[in-house]
Amino acid sequence: MSSGSDTSALVSAEFSPRLGGMAQPHAPGFFVVFEGGEGSGKSTQVRALAARLQAQGVDVVTTREPGGTPIAEQIRDLVLADNNADMGPRCEALLFAAARAEHVDKTIRPALQRGAVVISDRFSESSVAYQGAGRGLGMTDVAGLSAWAIQDVAPDLTFLLDAEPEVGLARALDPNRLEAEQLEFHQTLRVALHELAEADPAAHVVIAGGAAQEEIAEQVWVEVQRRLVSANQVPVPTP
Repeated sequence: MSSGSDTSALVSAEFSPRLGGMAQPHAPGFFVVFEGGEGSGKSTQVRALAARLQAQGVDVVTTREPGGTPIAEQIRDLVLADNNADMGPRCEALLFAAARAEHVDKTIRPALQRGAVVISDRFSESSVAYQGAGRGLGMTDVAGLSAWAIQDVAPDLTFLLDAEPEVGLARALDPNRLEAEQLEFHQTLRVALHELAEADPAAHVVIAGGAAQEEIAEQVWVEVQRRLVSANQVPVPTP
């Protein structure tokens, strides 16, 4: 299941935003992404983190992928629809990239430029895992496509909520054709997401998804608070 040498190529810095690739850290806002398999609790943690930041008076934008703009949400409906189960892998990858380009241009970049904290349920690593590893298109190729789509935007911090695929699928609340893939597909995704996190440990935090949601939220809060203060971008006082 491991993508092995493909991931090594990915870390060569050709496409990695953190290792000198196309995308570079933005200013002046802060961009947080939650990655993970189906049913790992990403949307729950997006809401929890947003609520705590907003309680501190921070300008927060929550969003998701695919989606985040009217056009990107239409693409989401198309790409996830059960009646499009015969969609080809390259078509799928290109649609995700198109939605991401629109999402970055219309939602993420403007929010970051005004100094907001943007919190997204999934971003480019989902495509690298799902289409690159899961669909067999190659992690490096899909990373390159995503880098072209996002241009100058890269997450400051990515949380990987790690859960056993069997557990996550059992509690997933938004059935779609990707969720309906065989267990082996989801196991491949998990391996790929771990490889991406391990390739850039400074920008990733891996959290066991089997813990209570309140416990995960506290871990997230402590790390985000530390990063924001360290970056001197959005001071967040301890409650």
